[in-house]
Amino acid sequence: MFNVTRKEVNWGGRKLVLETGKIARQADGAVLASYGETSVLCTVVGEKSPREGLDFFPLTVNYIEKTYAAGKIPGGFFKREGRPGEKEVLVSRLIDRPIRPLFPDGFRHEVQVLCTVFSHVFENDPDIVALVGASAALAISGIPFQGPVAAARVGYIDGKLVLNPQIDEIPNTDLNLVVAGTKDGVLMVESEASELSEEVMLDAVMFGHREFQPVIEAIAEMASECGKTPWELAPPDATAETLGAAVREKGEADFREAYKITEKQARSTRLSEIRKALASALATEEIGENAVGNATKKVEKGIVRNAILETGIRIDGRDTETVRPIQAEVGILPRSHGSALFTRGETQALVVATLGTGQDEQFIDALDGEYREHFLLHYNFPPFSVGETGRVGFTGRREVGLGKLAWRSLRALMPPKEDFPYTIRVVSEITESNGSSSMATVCGSSLALMDAGVPLPRPIAGIAMGLIKEGDKFAVLSDILGDEDHLGDMDFKVAGTDKGVTALQMDIKITGITEEIMKTALAQANGGRLHILGEMTKALDHAREGVSSHAPRITTLSIPKDKIREVIGTGGKVIREICETTGAKVDIDDDGTIKVSSVDNESSEAAINWIKDIVAEPEIGHIYSGKVVKVVDFGAFVNFLGARDGLVHISELAQGRVAQVTDVVKEGDVVKVKVLAVDDRGKVKLSLRAVNQETGEDLQKAEAKAG
Repeated sequence: MFNVTRKEVNWGGRKLVLETGKIARQADGAVLASYGETSVLCTVVGEKSPREGLDFFPLTVNYIEKTYAAGKIPGGFFKREGRPGEKEVLVSRLIDRPIRPLFPDGFRHEVQVLCTVFSHVFENDPDIVALVGASAALAISGIPFQGPVAAARVGYIDGKLVLNPQIDEIPNTDLNLVVAGTKDGVLMVESEASELSEEVMLDAVMFGHREFQPVIEAIAEMASECGKTPWELAPPDATAETLGAAVREKGEADFREAYKITEKQARSTRLSEIRKALASALATEEIGENAVGNATKKVEKGIVRNAILETGIRIDGRDTETVRPIQAEVGILPRSHGSALFTRGETQALVVATLGTGQDEQFIDALDGEYREHFLLHYNFPPFSVGETGRVGFTGRREVGLGKLAWRSLRALMPPKEDFPYTIRVVSEITESNGSSSMATVCGSSLALMDAGVPLPRPIAGIAMGLIKEGDKFAVLSDILGDEDHLGDMDFKVAGTDKGVTALQMDIKITGITEEIMKTALAQANGGRLHILGEMTKALDHAREGVSSHAPRITTLSIPKDKIREVIGTGGKVIREICETTGAKVDIDDDGTIKVSSVDNESSEAAINWIKDIVAEPEIGHIYSGKVVKVVDFGAFVNFLGARDGLVHISELAQGRVAQVTDVVKEGDVVKVKVLAVDDRGKVKLSLRAVNQETGEDLQKAEAKAG
């Protein structure tokens, strides 16, 4: 019934299995990829006819985590998986980035890749498994795909590179790097690092590329054994070459002049006019505007790329290594806890840092368990930042991905929660964009955090590098513009301090990149990063002493675990009363750590004293302040030390005989009492009379009442 093809690879100490022919047989390609006990079903379906009227490749990649994979039931009311979480969005992008460049130029057939996690054991992240499975499914589908591609995770533990470190090893590694590529070269890198050198980062990339070669060989063998017949693509448009020549004849001179305009909006306006004129002049019933547009793009691409390779001068007049002018400011929003405006050329980020309490932590219900995140970074890219109209209020995949890149860039230097017990949220609003807004976010976030008093040991900066390569000639570009990103061969983002790299992200559109090019790019990025750091320090070179006066003050104290219940109270009654009465926020951890926060110091002190009173044990001979909570014939019960009650016998109310307890105290009275004894059952004997004797106070009024 089933015609199964199976490939096994002993990879990084565990078995990688690729199997097809048993599940999802109606898809163009379907592979169940398993690594250890983690299994991901990867399917590929492509439309046999191209989508008319498109000027882009309609590829969709979706990575889906099913909670049953980890033996869990979804939370929420509906008890089923809903919209994709951040992890699913990030992995979808991770898979998309290395496979997209491997489809033929001009391919307009819609292709959908679905990677569904069916089983997950907490040894390794499913992302690498999903990427490998997607590559295998494409390789056997018959869809034109210039793969296969594979990926690996690389760690750096105790000075050694480690292939596919397990989940419990990740906290101990100084590097978490994912590299993907083909047999011939690297296509994608995603990483975060603890201030590692450029040499270590390059070694890690090349190590990962070498180590996933057996996986590429296994996929190639599977494709040769069971791959479907390759699709027959339509022959290239015979008019394309003629149309390109016509575009060059009518528009090349105008394009060359337009690309000398250094200001983005003016340049964009002029380019748009030229494109419209060409479309009007060259489009016919046989040759549509899309065909003219595609030919125009190729001509523009050639003009920009050749000019850079021949002259070393870029669109805005810079050479290949110069960084655009930088202006950095801090403290520009008076009520925020920390703020910065970072402007580099025509790219600008307004970044705001907010300090919160433990109650503000993000609760994440992930496939591999629940956890709380106390450092959040959100990146927003409104349409006005590029002078356009568009949809707002929706967080797209790009915003999630670039925000996560900035988060990775900063995380290595964020203070431990034990040392700085705040929840930290950073929001980057991109107010202008012309290249590398994510790296502007890194720079602005570093400044905003230091302005908020977050004790970063050093500022962090980021820079985006580009590449133009034709044959053996290449040029690495520092601080790329948006146009250079679109027309170039590489988008290479590097973030770090003056001591080393904290994050690296690389997307390559060609397969001919060499180790030499990457080494050159890393070295050039280092120089650019140090320059940017120097400009940033003109605004602020270290974290401010203390947090903003508008931020909550957090005081940490520790209590015995057996006292937690007393502080919380039945149904949370006591802790609610503390918060409502004092105005402070109180967070209690399971280990007895308590964080009290308030903008008002008096509120914090009141809450802290209240908690200390609750957990304190009464000491014989000590005097405490208390409140009369109940009066009976034989004495009065006094509440002291928060939740502790003790009895003042009628004989201990005053000197001499007391006829009625209410002659001396009434419910609600605040009195000072002395602890006389604590019996084996914890019952406390108190005395007002002993306090009066010890302090020498005259209780004539009370004794007069007593008769």
